[in-house]
Amino acid sequence: MQTVRQPSLLQVGLLAGVIILMIVVMTQYTPLPIQLALLGAWFATLGLGKWLGRSYESMQNGLLSGISQGMEAILVLIAVGALIGSWMAGGIVPSIIYYGLSVMTPQIFLFAAFFICAVTSLATGTSFGTIGTAGIAMMGIGEGFGLPAPLVAGAAISGAYVGDKLSPLSDTTVMTASLCRVDLIEHIKSMLYISVPAIVIASALFLFTGILTGHQGSTGRATEVMAVIDAWFTVSPFMILPALAVITLLILRQPAVPVIFFGALLGVVWAVLFQQQDVIPALETLYGGSHIESDDNVIAVLLNRGGMVSMLPNILLIILALGIGGLMEATGVLATITTSLQRWADNVTKLGLSTLLAGIIGNILGGAAYVSLITASTITGKNYDATGTDRRVLSRNAESGGTVVTPMIPWSDGGVFMATTLGVTTAAYLPYLWYHLLVLGIAVLYSFTGWFHFNNAIRPAKTFTNEQKTTES
Repeated sequence: MQTVRQPSLLQVGLLAGVIILMIVVMTQYTPLPIQLALLGAWFATLGLGKWLGRSYESMQNGLLSGISQGMEAILVLIAVGALIGSWMAGGIVPSIIYYGLSVMTPQIFLFAAFFICAVTSLATGTSFGTIGTAGIAMMGIGEGFGLPAPLVAGAAISGAYVGDKLSPLSDTTVMTASLCRVDLIEHIKSMLYISVPAIVIASALFLFTGILTGHQGSTGRATEVMAVIDAWFTVSPFMILPALAVITLLILRQPAVPVIFFGALLGVVWAVLFQQQDVIPALETLYGGSHIESDDNVIAVLLNRGGMVSMLPNILLIILALGIGGLMEATGVLATITTSLQRWADNVTKLGLSTLLAGIIGNILGGAAYVSLITASTITGKNYDATGTDRRVLSRNAESGGTVVTPMIPWSDGGVFMATTLGVTTAAYLPYLWYHLLVLGIAVLYSFTGWFHFNNAIRPAKTFTNEQKTTES
């Protein structure tokens, strides 16, 4: 029987280098899609696993396990595709865009987009649901004002992740508290030390950016968009009822997938009753999306969107990325990273940095928020206890390196969802994720200073003894 070995840190580094090289070469220097690079990553990881003596069956089980962790995100993506298509056809999103353009100005819009998405996500606990409803409406309004799409996307995603990180209704918030063995409310209170200053600064940045650049937004262009919407759709406050129904059901903690599909069906009903569409074409929008003939490219991009089929390439991307995470677990790659970080994190400063790093690595290699939260919380949990550091610090650092980083990775489930739903690439909106960048920066600052570690003074760095290091390893 072949001996099964753990990969060395050098082998893990070489594997990561090969995967990153494939992604960079295929996406930057060839017209090939990133999906092929991730498929190549499967075979590179399988090759390492066979070299280490792993059976193909065990690696396939790991691959399938990794994919299963992200099935909810895949189902939500399909549901949101259907919802966008029918809500466009039913006049729901066009009506929200119309009224948004009529009451907002370019100067305050970025702040309003951040605030509206933050409130929606806090109330519903889901960044995906927020972007799939309020987010697409904000993109339409921003387009009507002529504001840069990446900037608008940055404001909307920043707001959406306020609730994903802080809401007691958020699955990632609940999961992190459970993994770190911290009371849910105490976990949320701990995160406020990072999130409150991040929210305040991000709000100011979006407000001042709007004031400084908003004059470039065209209210004349907004009037043109409103005229096109008025010509194509019946616009009425009644059109907004399906959106309110979906948000209310999410607030009431009803499961996201059936709720979003229910909202999509309401869009079909609205298309038949209020937009004079026949039943079959209205139903077809669930699959193929909304289609409006217009010579104006902006209007065509704004209103011709959605449908389940539009999500299929990105669903494949998520499956491939999640598969890599499962293979990394099955081949022992994540275990090697865990051991290395545990040995390195021998004082309070390094503890915080190691947790943030573990979350980022989980997102890069695992492709999903759930994977990143598991790696961030489990890699250094015992080290927090050994240094006498409160586990509430662990839980807030895990969210900072895990949940918040997810939409910053192009092939993660969050990155794919945000880019697909809003029609803006991850690289384009990344510089404007000001809330996310602030959360990471503040978490690093607290790690170096020891601020807000739940005592009255800066906690001195406590170094492990050799005996403790051996025990933890």
